Amino acid sequence: MSEDAKCILVTGAARRVGAEIAHHLAAAGCDIALHYRHSQEDAETLAEALRALGRRVELLQGDLLEAGCPHRLVQESIAAFGRLDGIVHNASIYRPGAFAEVELRHWQEMEGIHLHAPFFLAQAAAAELRRRHGAIVHITDIYAERPLLGYLPYSVSKAALVSLTRALAKELGPEVRVNSVAPGVVLWAETEQPAEGSRNAILDRTALKRAGNPADIARTVRFLLLEADYLSGQNIVVDGGRMIY
Repeated sequence: MSEDAKCILVTGAARRVGAEIAHHLAAAGCDIALHYRHSQEDAETLAEALRALGRRVELLQGDLLEAGCPHRLVQESIAAFGRLDGIVHNASIYRPGAFAEVELRHWQEMEGIHLHAPFFLAQAAAAELRRRHGAIVHITDIYAERPLLGYLPYSVSKAALVSLTRALAKELGPEVRVNSVAPGVVLWAETEQPAEGSRNAILDRTALKRAGNPADIARTVRFLLLEADYLSGQNIVVDGGRMIY
């Protein structure tokens, strides 16, 4: 283990795409501040796997919708590793919201996780990230640009996250780079039927005619954090060519 290894805070990292991101960053030599909300068992299993790679891992539990949680996660990350070089805000809520049934609490929930949490994480970490010439990556969605019917608060809040990415790139530059990654189908939602119809129909409207996988997103995040020294304020779409249909 190297004390000079970069430390990356990954939110929502216990499962699915977040876990793959954490694994790729650890394999690239980063220490991981691994945030989770409820998935403690999955987080502990992942932490063991990352430590087996020779990396340091700190488990951080918290509800990002609670005031003060983003600031606490940043402070605990710095306390654990003595530094913080990057943030990946992967934590998300994917939930339908039919137009006639949307209530204020639905907006508050979506804005809380997709807009307020990443803003206050960046605010809390700004001084340290500037000192380290660090980077931030947000996980957005192709639905930020092409809203999904029946998922209005989700789609709009992800669009706000893209806008936040660009605004933070201005606010935190030149020392800190801020970008985002917009996945297409890389992992099917944990429901039996996609909101847009059958899985085959969705893939037929994708240039590569196939689904991606979480590693496609993780590799892009790793590039943006560790290699893309002249890239900031960009939303990188990783969708197999779905956006052109």
